Amino acid sequence: MKTAFVFPGQGAQYIGMASDYLAARPDLLELLQSFDKQHGTELQKIMAEGPEESLKETRFTQPAILFHSYCALSILQDKLNLKPDFVAGHSLGEFTALVAAGVLSPLDAMHLVHKRGEFMIKANEGSPFAMAAIIGLDSEAVKAVCNEAEAVGLVRAVNFNTPIQTVISGSEQGVAKAMELAKAAGAKRALPLVVGGPFHTPMIQKASGWLAEEMKAISFSPANCPVVSNVDALPSTDPDEIRGKLELQIVSPVLWVDSVNYMISQGVTRFVEFGPQKVLSGMIKNIDKDIQCVSLDKMEELDAALELMS
Repeated sequence: MKTAFVFPGQGAQYIGMASDYLAARPDLLELLQSFDKQHGTELQKIMAEGPEESLKETRFTQPAILFHSYCALSILQDKLNLKPDFVAGHSLGEFTALVAAGVLSPLDAMHLVHKRGEFMIKANEGSPFAMAAIIGLDSEAVKAVCNEAEAVGLVRAVNFNTPIQTVISGSEQGVAKAMELAKAAGAKRALPLVVGGPFHTPMIQKASGWLAEEMKAISFSPANCPVVSNVDALPSTDPDEIRGKLELQIVSPVLWVDSVNYMISQGVTRFVEFGPQKVLSGMIKNIDKDIQCVSLDKMEELDAALELMS
């Protein structure tokens, strides 16, 4: 049986996340403390106590989710030394996947996603933007809707989450028009998303260059297992290739459906999700209902996960 480890992106955060993992492994707190010392932040306090407004800030959300996922991964590996056949992550989750594959150290990955979060907001300061989830239309129909809506403002299909759930992103006018057209085309729902910028579009192109500069100071090692990239749904182990794909990822669509289907085509029959909530497991089941999914959000799920994987 082949196994893939997968890691969620932004939107899965909650106050108190990782607290039970830290109770079980107090040594993991050192990573959080090192991050706060390096950046002059209070991420440890924000994760534990809030306020929620701070936790929702992209520059804090991203390292918080990465840290939670890393805790879950570390504790599972303590109990069961299972080597994945593939790793993949959704948007920021790709950085966590790189930690799992030995490409990045946990602290370097947290630093990069913290800066990535800052860059993604800064790159679009002043331009009205929006993102929305289109549910009930296939991806080709959503792309067609976006192409038509481009007449009033930039809008792109950016997260291909399931065969009938696609997130769009871009200018406020473009997204509003695409939502209207999607409903007219038969979408069941068009839901506005609360986000900090028009992520994965050319509107934040500057962030790509800034991240590339930031990554120059970070050591990337060869991956110890294939990392399936968001930008092309293909595996990489070469550190320079991985670095280049991360630079593109900020302004490119997240090809999650293609990524999951690629791993299934390579014989993966079990996906283990590490991190808050169970967002990716739900998506994967909507891509292929016969696939086994195991989720690790809280310590209480560990025994059930170990039983499934033993």
